[in-house]
Amino acid sequence: MLPENLHVLIIDDNTTDAGVLQRLLTKMNISFDLLFDSRSFQEDLARVRRPDIIFLDLEIPGSSGYEVLSVIQSMPEYEGVPVVAYTANSAQMGDARKAGFHSFLGKPLKSGDFAEQLERILENEPVWETR
Repeated sequence: MLPENLHVLIIDDNTTDAGVLQRLLTKMNISFDLLFDSRSFQEDLARVRRPDIIFLDLEIPGSSGYEVLSVIQSMPEYEGVPVVAYTANSAQMGDARKAGFHSFLGKPLKSGDFAEQLERILENEPVWETR
């Protein structure tokens, strides 16, 4: 069972992919913030509510998801927040694991599995699934 008041941060420049995740979260009554531009994400992180989970696209113009992860990991206020690599490129799973991502979910997300995947991540169980 997912906790009440769950809040998610999505960092993804692709409005279509972000929209899929937004619709899933909305159906589950989960609040979220969406950041599109990795060039200003540090400033943006200061203005958004602290999330319970971060979904981070690995292929963001202007910066890679790995660079963004490094910045997030260096911020004390985000300590303990699981960061999920969220990408259509399943070949990056090994690199994502080495970089320190908590979990990996391949695009497109499977709506039937999503709630269970979120529960596992919130229980600090890494989820590594390509589709």
